[in-house]
Amino acid sequence: MSLCVLAGGKTLVLAATAFTLSWTHSVEKIRWTEHWLVTPAGLVVDMGRVEGSGAGMDPPEGSVFRDNGWEYRPKVPPLPKLVLAASGATVGGWSLCVEGRPCLTLGAKEGPPISIEPCHDEAPMDHGGANHEKTE
Repeated sequence: MSLCVLAGGKTLVLAATAFTLSWTHSVEKIRWTEHWLVTPAGLVVDMGRVEGSGAGMDPPEGSVFRDNGWEYRPKVPPLPKLVLAASGATVGGWSLCVEGRPCLTLGAKEGPPISIEPCHDEAPMDHGGANHEKTE
């Protein structure tokens, strides 16, 4: 499987069956991390971790406190895509990591939303004729 990241009018294709998405909460400054699987049915969140709690961001039900953070397994169906805000108001944007390559920083500056989705045969073509870049 491949993962397509659509940002700034370009599509980046990553050879990946899994990825990690992490960010720092803009108000509480607490780190959140989610591990995702790329499947033919869509994106499946496998596990999440939050390194604390605060205003409106309590650990989900069933969380277990381990190694200074709350770990949980979300119970949500596969998603066709993730849409990330690029407000420029967060602490450093989103970090997307795929094993074997450097992590990408997404949405650190204000701009249009960023889409992350499984690629089907080739990069999606319904995004205004976006430029495509393939990486392995």
